[in-house]
Amino acid sequence: MTEFELLMQQSGWTVPEAAKVFGYSEGHIYRWKRGEEMPREGVMNLLRMRAEVRRPANHDTDFTFIDLFAGIGGLRRAMEQAGGRCVFTSEWDRFAQATYHANYPDNRPIAGDICAVDEADIPEHDVLVAGFPCQPFSIAGVSKKNALGRAHGFLDETQGTLFFDVLRILLHHRPAAFLLENVKNLKSHDKGKTFEVIRRKLTEELGYTLHTQIIDAANFVPQHRERIVMVGFREPTAFSFDDLILPGRNGRGMRDVLHPENGTEAPEGHYTVGPDAIVSEKYTLTDKLWAYLQAYAAKHKAAGNGFGFGMVDGDSISRTLSARYYKDGSEILVSRGEGKNPRRLTPRECARLMGYDDSFRIPVSDTQAYKQFGNSVAVPVFAEVSRIMRPHILEVVRQSSLQRVG
Repeated sequence: MTEFELLMQQSGWTVPEAAKVFGYSEGHIYRWKRGEEMPREGVMNLLRMRAEVRRPANHDTDFTFIDLFAGIGGLRRAMEQAGGRCVFTSEWDRFAQATYHANYPDNRPIAGDICAVDEADIPEHDVLVAGFPCQPFSIAGVSKKNALGRAHGFLDETQGTLFFDVLRILLHHRPAAFLLENVKNLKSHDKGKTFEVIRRKLTEELGYTLHTQIIDAANFVPQHRERIVMVGFREPTAFSFDDLILPGRNGRGMRDVLHPENGTEAPEGHYTVGPDAIVSEKYTLTDKLWAYLQAYAAKHKAAGNGFGFGMVDGDSISRTLSARYYKDGSEILVSRGEGKNPRRLTPRECARLMGYDDSFRIPVSDTQAYKQFGNSVAVPVFAEVSRIMRPHILEVVRQSSLQRVG
């Protein structure tokens, strides 16, 4: 990665925004990012100033944490709301790195493949946070791998073993606590054998207490999204998931995330246009795609299967947003009224559906944005988990400090 590209990510500017600020064409910006040309020193200095201004002040915080398999920083956002400060980030996807940098302009690079990072090179921390890759444990991932005759779970050489990178870091640093996230199916995968390995490694071999809970994001956002949450502490604590405050639906619906299209919000990029911020026609399904999805749903309904598109209106709670949403948007289609083709969600609506507020910057293409939000955690769920973890994290950290002093 060139210095220019890194500073661009830290600046939070999109290519069109940078072109306007610098007074150059977008083509120039892309060539500078690729390292094909060198920008003038004045451009670099302006970028450095912008990146420096956006870096958070190094205020004292209650505890420190590391963000592994970070994606676009959903777990980080949750931990920061509980008073944590991130001291290390690992994420291998360069597009996710761009979004992460645009929203968390740290004065340090993002580590790529965690397998290539020596645990001794990771800073000391109080909490390890990781949404370790879930495909080997997911229902869809297992079905696909079975069909291809490939191994899954801990036998998968590409993803399944990444959990052991979490283990080696926990073993080396012995942080006060951890917060792990995965798909609901993790507990039942391979008749419970996969989860039993995870439980045994964390508790019997590493000595952490382990608390697990399956939480549906529909308690916080208008989306059914069940995930298993795993919380562990190095020392015995009074932590309990019974302390969670789950608001429940409480009148919540897709109207909370959909563009109002009545002029009450400003138009944004290519998502919405005109004075009323109407959703761009590019998100409306073509006649061909809409006909295909209807025929596909009818075929499976006749066969007694539940496969098909998911239509929503303002009152609805949606299906789970997945990383494949960019393909046809079928799991969440927005009704546009009788006789009209439905539309996909815009990336901004996907951000809202995952609990990101409108200050969250989306510097990537729609395709990448759909993948990123589909892979993200629902932020309010983990903000609540982090809230109830906080006093117990601080207690374990305090006890450790007293032991060192003594």
